[in-house]
Amino acid sequence: MLPAEAKEKLVRRMGPRGYLDRPEDLKLYEYDGSVDKALPDLVVFPRSTEDVVAIVRIAAEYGVPVTGRGAGTGLSGGSIPRLGGVVVGFSRMNRILEIDLENERAVVEPGVVNLDLTLAVQDRSYFYAPDPSSQKACTIGGNVAENAGGPHTLAYGVTTNHVLGLEAVLPDGSVIWTGGKEPDLPGYDLTGLLTGSEGTMALITKAVVRLMRQPEMVKTCLAIYESPEDAGRTVTEITARNITPVALEMLDGVMLRMVEEATHAGYPMDAGAVLLIELEGLREAVEEQVEQIREACAACRAREFRVARTAGERDLLWKGRKNAFGAIGRVSPTFYVQDGVVPRTKIAPTLRFIGEVSSKYGLTISNIFHAGDGNMHPIILFDARKPGDLDKARRAGEEILEYCIQAGGSITGEHGVGMEKNEMMSRLFSEETLDAIRALKDVFDPGNLFNPGKVLPTGKGCLEIRQPALTAAGPVY
Repeated sequence: MLPAEAKEKLVRRMGPRGYLDRPEDLKLYEYDGSVDKALPDLVVFPRSTEDVVAIVRIAAEYGVPVTGRGAGTGLSGGSIPRLGGVVVGFSRMNRILEIDLENERAVVEPGVVNLDLTLAVQDRSYFYAPDPSSQKACTIGGNVAENAGGPHTLAYGVTTNHVLGLEAVLPDGSVIWTGGKEPDLPGYDLTGLLTGSEGTMALITKAVVRLMRQPEMVKTCLAIYESPEDAGRTVTEITARNITPVALEMLDGVMLRMVEEATHAGYPMDAGAVLLIELEGLREAVEEQVEQIREACAACRAREFRVARTAGERDLLWKGRKNAFGAIGRVSPTFYVQDGVVPRTKIAPTLRFIGEVSSKYGLTISNIFHAGDGNMHPIILFDARKPGDLDKARRAGEEILEYCIQAGGSITGEHGVGMEKNEMMSRLFSEETLDAIRALKDVFDPGNLFNPGKVLPTGKGCLEIRQPALTAAGPVY
């Protein structure tokens, strides 16, 4: 519950157009792209770092939880206010503050849409590499919070590899800078620590990011298979040939049919799976690698291998991949996206296991994922209006993640832990490791006011969901 006095101070600070408190408006902020929900007490829209500082100080004074939010496209409940309180929406802090192409850097506010940064520099042959499937909507601040990835992370890495510095507001309202334009600054890597911390330690108000030059040549290929297992084996074969594509994506038959019906991207409706493979670099090297990949696909029983002949054909193939989640909505009223990671050599058996889980629970599970780094995205289709369907989808997802752990992988590759997978952290890490992570969280946020109930398990010995008790003298922790 948000104390009336705290709300009054926040409303006065933000002004009449700087907040939302009507029930019908708050319901728009109770969910993200996951299956969980929790209602905030107030949503505020800062326009500056000074606004964020004021919001945080008022929240700290009254012991009110604070949850940062970008575009709400996250898939693990990271921006859901689990204990209510204040949601800080960064949509109005959306300026590109500086573009420094001589040093290949940009400084942006957290509400800048991912794709807008590339659009701002592409006419000068630059781009911003991290490209989540939601890049037309997701924001840099949200990407930093979740350490987002995307199809091209196989060669370019995830968000943390492209964030050089951060301005951040801590839970007591103080402002810090970590890193900067300069490479390899001395001291602890606080930029790396805050990137991927899911808003549990600080609220990001500015980011210094790396820009990259566009390559001389890009080739996009589509390999078509009768079975997902053959496609999975191809990933290992390409790796064995010492080739690293910039993207290596897989869609199984269930998924590619949904995508093709929605986007008409040119995917074969009768295939068991396809691999979308992209190569970049110097012309001669790319042309040679295309032929090597053609051979690798043939060795793993690809029935057809296509190379996009024009930029239009390439864009159409990527349109199918990037709009996959929207395509699912035409088929199923609700779906549950998972985010496990396995070694590349375990992709084929993992796909078989996912098929077994699908049969066990009687739910359709489609697969679309970053095959190059083993980041699996099984998508469980269910009907939330049907009693028991959501519970079945959750159990199916948990079994798949458990298998990923046993296969030597992880419970997340890019979506974050949030409130979806935090109870599984104890299956991945020892109690001693979790205690060390909790101690680090407590250094930044001893009152557990920033995004409480996320990342770490909520049971005894880990991170209990707790709020400070309120007294006349203020909060007691």
